[in-house]
Amino acid sequence: MELWYTENYTDTVKFSIKVKEQLYTKTSQFQQIDVFDTYEFGKLLTIDGLVMITEKDEFIYHDMITHVPMATNPNIKSVLVIGGGDGGTVRELTRYKTIEKIDMVEIDKVVVDASREHFQITACKLDDERVSLYFEDGIKFVEGKENIYDLIIVDSTDPIGPGEGLFTTEFYRNCYKALTEEGILVNQNESPYYEADAKEMIRASKKIKNIFPIAEVYQAHIPTYPSGHWLFGFASKKLHPVKDLDAQKWNDLGLKTKYYNTDLHVGAFALPNYVKEMIETGAF
Repeated sequence: MELWYTENYTDTVKFSIKVKEQLYTKTSQFQQIDVFDTYEFGKLLTIDGLVMITEKDEFIYHDMITHVPMATNPNIKSVLVIGGGDGGTVRELTRYKTIEKIDMVEIDKVVVDASREHFQITACKLDDERVSLYFEDGIKFVEGKENIYDLIIVDSTDPIGPGEGLFTTEFYRNCYKALTEEGILVNQNESPYYEADAKEMIRASKKIKNIFPIAEVYQAHIPTYPSGHWLFGFASKKLHPVKDLDAQKWNDLGLKTKYYNTDLHVGAFALPNYVKEMIETGAF
């Protein structure tokens, strides 16, 4: 009997991956977590039936959510990661010796436990001495904090279930307050291609633009995310991701990456016209 994992992108579009076997399943108090071993993508982590990471393409997402802000401001020392229970974002951050503190706030410990068991490829640096894990609500965690973090990365699920509050104006305002003078906020920003995803991208982009003086959107190609065309938000109090990029300084670090490079960094902010129009007009 053939076993397939299928994700519904819309009512009329599905994406399927042939599965060798299901390795893990658990319903936490927040969501459904499953791990599959697949033929094409290696191990696959899903939450509530949506792809979070696969062994084959996780490096694209984690490279782009991490190295873009780090190359824009090489002086980042204190980082807050909200979500990111698979550990991939933390893994990339720990490669920077200049970072002194990484707080990771994940609402669901089950995601971290499942990742430690099945995804050492991403969870391998969660025990780094600079990393502090907090299993609580990231929305509440950031409340009342001021001038603490040089970088906040919102590595969240989609804006449904426990991830919904991470796309609100109040949350973004609290992130602004928690950031230092040259602080940067990066968030996964959905896909511009299918209508439901695009509407969430437009809403989030509009809210962030109303709070941060610098707010840009950049893109990456992630094969196992809806349409493959995925966006990230970059917001800052002072630093522009292209104008303030010091490519030479980042390249001098000698970090070996599979996806990110400083040429790609610049190009990722060159958006297709249909995406630019959606962001500018607020209409799909």
